[in-house]
Amino acid sequence: MTRHAYETGRLNLPFVGIATFGKRDYVSDWSAIDADVAVMGAPFDFGTQFRAGARFGPRAVREASTLFSFGHAGAYDHEDEATYLGPDVRIVDIGDADIVHTDTETSHANIEAGVRAMLAGGALPVVIGGDHSVNIPCIRAFDDQGPIHILQIDAHLDFVDVRHGVRHGHGNPMRRAAERDYVTGITALGIRNVSSTTREGYEAARAMGDDILSVRQVRKLGVEGALARIPKGARLYVTIDIDGFCPSIAPGTGTPSHGGFLYYEVLEILQGVARAHEVVGIDLVEVAPDYDPTGSTAILAAQVLLNFLGFIFHERGQRAALAP
Repeated sequence: MTRHAYETGRLNLPFVGIATFGKRDYVSDWSAIDADVAVMGAPFDFGTQFRAGARFGPRAVREASTLFSFGHAGAYDHEDEATYLGPDVRIVDIGDADIVHTDTETSHANIEAGVRAMLAGGALPVVIGGDHSVNIPCIRAFDDQGPIHILQIDAHLDFVDVRHGVRHGHGNPMRRAAERDYVTGITALGIRNVSSTTREGYEAARAMGDDILSVRQVRKLGVEGALARIPKGARLYVTIDIDGFCPSIAPGTGTPSHGGFLYYEVLEILQGVARAHEVVGIDLVEVAPDYDPTGSTAILAAQVLLNFLGFIFHERGQRAALAP
């Protein structure tokens, strides 16, 4: 039987020690990243149009992620008969991008620099926001990485062009992404109810390659039907807004929207994505912990990220084992 940290080292329970993501090693030197996955916080929420507080998201998600620090033997899933995130998957936490209060452009530039450093180190970048505007610098950092397709899980389309002179708020990221020539398209799942984007914005989104499905439409299609809407062979950047989930399970966000996804719906989509596509980047945004005194929103965010990473690297291992 695989030996784990309970037998070979300190017990290191979740409430003990420093709350890096998953209690993985901290790397302060961004020029020395050597890992399969690098996690960075982007505690920026100046792009919000309603309730602020997502600047505390990275800290809350990191703390919640310690619940899932299973030692060095990974996490066994009896349904899948698989052990995820074993010692062969190297994950590091590189801390937070430096945020300059009230200065969106400098803060975004610092986030972009962090993502570029993770890519230069050969790591899969995982960014924890912050509001959804942090996706803008994340996508900018992929300008030399080849074509990518964006999978967006969200309640809101986030396709506003310019409003009151604002181009880089949390209502703009998918519009800014669609303008990039290396972004081949967007598949948006969960879009519903009253949105920050006008009818004209929806029409522009579709004209610029955005395929839009509501929660009800995804449920009607089923997971396989929804996954079939993603272009075959696309290299995926996945952006997850926590308000894509129903606020009954994720109340800790600035712009909750009822009727969202439940946990297993998103989990099965992400597992299907990992099986069918190369995932090149991930961000998870809009966790605002002060609106959820139970902490369950941050726990959900941490669990989704760790499960998704587990799926990605399990599938990579399966493909490598089958390769000639």
